[in-house]
Amino acid sequence: MLCRDGTISLICFTVAGLISLFPEILSRLQLDIYASYFTNVWLLHAVQYAVINAFAFLAFRDFSYQVAVRALFLGYAFGIGILVSMIAPSSWQVFGIYMTVLATFHYSEFLAIAWANPATLSIDSFILNHSIIYGVAASLSWLEFSVERYYFQNMKLPSLVSYFGLTLCISGEILRKLAMCTAKHNFNHYVQSEKSDNHELVTHGVYGLCRHPSYVGWFYWSVGTQLILQNPLCFVAYAWMSWNFFHDRVLMEEVTLFDFFGEDYAEYQRKVGTGLPYISGYKVNL
Repeated sequence: MLCRDGTISLICFTVAGLISLFPEILSRLQLDIYASYFTNVWLLHAVQYAVINAFAFLAFRDFSYQVAVRALFLGYAFGIGILVSMIAPSSWQVFGIYMTVLATFHYSEFLAIAWANPATLSIDSFILNHSIIYGVAASLSWLEFSVERYYFQNMKLPSLVSYFGLTLCISGEILRKLAMCTAKHNFNHYVQSEKSDNHELVTHGVYGLCRHPSYVGWFYWSVGTQLILQNPLCFVAYAWMSWNFFHDRVLMEEVTLFDFFGEDYAEYQRKVGTGLPYISGYKVNL
């Protein structure tokens, strides 16, 4: 059962996505009522986006408003990504796929927490402000795509590489969300330093396949985004940076898990791997 703010986010994300697609749908039905008012399609989208944000400002307050504006932004980006992937010049279409994947990931992070562990729900659950490094990495991937498209346009045409990247992203997304929904109240975006009264060691479901399915899903989603964009430089950089991030994150998390669960976690560790390439986790002799 979704909490109230989760429901608000779902409505806003869905409505924004549909509104972003509305002009194109009307055009294809030969009901282009906007043509006499807007000669520039991007101006039309800017007006539509401003209007739905004005409605959000009037309808919601405080935390719910912060949720609504972020869900509207991601929903609109999701819709624009679909449009770009369908009707933009071929060399831009993979960027549209990437936009859709990126918007889906960030929105579904919030939605999964709203369903699985609403007590920890916050604006940070969208992980839009994950870190400065995350923002810089995303910006560099957009820059690489733009530069390579300008000089080597054929390099950005949809290909098996892009579709393989999309498959990685979808698979990683599903694995991560299954992990969040399986762990429920035991899942948190931040490593916990203190054990709560209801904190349990989860070893069933996808946690029976690997110890850190949410990290495995995020790792392959991350490198998959660069395959979608066909960014060779950022693919290598993302793989290296993601591996280092999760290597350190797993070590830090498993120190606390040994502290929380002791021999039970050691037994689980002996039976199940981390799921991440060449990352064995924290080892201790009990």
